[in-house]
Amino acid sequence: MGRQVNEREIVLAVLMEITENGAYSHKILGEVLSKYQYLEKKERAFITRVTEGTLEHLIEIDYILDQFSKVKVKKMKPVIRNILRSGVYQLKYMDSVPDHAVCSEAVKLAVRKGFSGLKGYVNGVLRSVARGLDTLDYPQEGIEALSIQYSIPTWILRLWEKSYGEEVTRTMAADFLKERPVTIRCCQNKVTPEQLKKELEQEGVTVQEHPYLPYAFFISGYDYLESLDCFWKGWFTVQDVSSMLVAELAAPEAGNKIVDICAAPGGKSLHIAEKLWITDRNEAKKGEVEARDLTEYKVGLIEENIARMELENIHAVCRDATVPDEAWKEKADIVLADLPCSGLGVFGKKPDLKYRVKEEDLKELAGLQRKILENAQAMVKKGGTLLYSTCTIDPMENEENVHWFLKKYPQFSLNSIREKLCPQLAESVEEEGCIQLLPGIHCSDGFFIARLKKNGEN
Repeated sequence: MGRQVNEREIVLAVLMEITENGAYSHKILGEVLSKYQYLEKKERAFITRVTEGTLEHLIEIDYILDQFSKVKVKKMKPVIRNILRSGVYQLKYMDSVPDHAVCSEAVKLAVRKGFSGLKGYVNGVLRSVARGLDTLDYPQEGIEALSIQYSIPTWILRLWEKSYGEEVTRTMAADFLKERPVTIRCCQNKVTPEQLKKELEQEGVTVQEHPYLPYAFFISGYDYLESLDCFWKGWFTVQDVSSMLVAELAAPEAGNKIVDICAAPGGKSLHIAEKLWITDRNEAKKGEVEARDLTEYKVGLIEENIARMELENIHAVCRDATVPDEAWKEKADIVLADLPCSGLGVFGKKPDLKYRVKEEDLKELAGLQRKILENAQAMVKKGGTLLYSTCTIDPMENEENVHWFLKKYPQFSLNSIREKLCPQLAESVEEEGCIQLLPGIHCSDGFFIARLKKNGEN
């Protein structure tokens, strides 16, 4: 018989992969939870909460450790560093776990990992933290105080303050740390929103309607997605409402030819294919969506979702968006360009991005986006639409790119979007044809969309 699986050991392994080996938190945590699906719901919830919580509060946790340990966090052995980090998270944020249990389990874990010589050190640091948490002094003012309070690097906070002001910056930073339900989109080629809601509730899921779109819901109270019949029947897909708005603003018409040039895992492509299917049902001329991405792995993800949704008007293709496509020159009615970006708007779902992205990356990413936009615009036919979107709240990657694009390609103009948005969002359109969604201000991720129309007629 093998040794029983230990949740804290799994947490440590995941944190090591993310903080030391550069793995992406949402990918590796998903893989680990799938591997240990046989564990009790409570055990999987513990793994998820401690892993995500430690990452979400990492700057604060390291600040705390530096106050109580003679060896500073940066000088610690990686295994010990991550044992202590997850221990501090439990001590500060998990009342359900007794302090003595946090300390003793951390010591056992250090021994199991071959650091029996440091068990006294691990025990001493965590016991000191447990005793001194309530008396610890934090910086009270300035950008450093915000950085420690919300565990966001100072350079990001300065960028936001410059763009959005101090109050909005604090609101966004606080929102990323809030626990939130999963957002799903009803797949209306298969089921109505009313039917989906009823079926999910019969499966014991708590379902709440989203204020922005009638086919979007918040769900909670389930064990895991793959345990739900509705998931396997392809009745819904996990997707943030900000991403759903791309298809809303694309507004496909019967017979349209549509290309999504950076599509994986396919949420926006499938959504627009679904809208096209509904529009095409009674038409002789059928439209089609081509969902592209750079690698066979990403194309495989798209194909898995196409198979689950059972839509026949969409296919996946492996293609590099940085390479021009002469075969599609002025052939597409709609081009979706949801481009690689800094991800500053999705820290709530991918907390490790806060520490992964660097200030110098923004300029490089903006340049990559411009290169892809140059290829994307060439595919749009006269009278066609280009949808540019990112999951960031960085003006350089968003509004500044749009202004550059319009200057370089005067045959395009921003196209009105207010009438396609609910009243709450219509009020947030500051520049005609563009919307910047902000966490905590809007009920969504941080996200940017611009709708650009190519002048002339087909």
